[in-house]
Amino acid sequence: MAAVSDALRNDILNGEFPPGERLIELQLAERYRVGRAAIRSAIVELSAEGLVAHETNRGATVRRISLAEAIEIAEARGALESLLARRAAERATDAEREELAGIVTEMRAAVAGNRQTAYSELNRVLHRRIREISRHETAAELVGILRNRGAHHQFRLATMPGRASDSLPQHAAIVDAIIRGDGDAAAEAMHGHLLSVQDVLRSWAEHH
Repeated sequence: MAAVSDALRNDILNGEFPPGERLIELQLAERYRVGRAAIRSAIVELSAEGLVAHETNRGATVRRISLAEAIEIAEARGALESLLARRAAERATDAEREELAGIVTEMRAAVAGNRQTAYSELNRVLHRRIREISRHETAAELVGILRNRGAHHQFRLATMPGRASDSLPQHAAIVDAIIRGDGDAAAEAMHGHLLSVQDVLRSWAEHH
């Protein structure tokens, strides 16, 4: 069952099923080569995560996340990911610090080459590795769910012209603090980064 949930989740996050698209059990069962009971179970699980909207007698659709909700997600992430950055600074091994520095180097190369999709993927990897390095399972799990729920807006944000150049120094500051083992600075840098995400989302909301 978990494999079906993971496959459907990944396809939603990768844009195979865009926001608002109906999820038809029979078609999904054929796509993933499982029974409809497994599909129903996966839909229930993803509904609990906020990725799918499931209404009795109306079926399931990929949930649309409003800008107002995306802002709330960024606010919640700001609190939780600041904690994760602090713990990562305190707990990272030398090899993990070196790995994070390498990711930032790749991000710089992506910005220099104007490779926005590559930068978006590196952004996702960096945040995931910080969650893992923090070794704070509860906060990491909650942030993972929040990031998945707001994935559509995150991709749009990460690939927005000029956004990578703005966020690169923010990410570099987070990693620099983690490498130095400065928990306070890591938390502050992460909080500032998520505040900038909120600012962009609010500007989109105002224009809408």
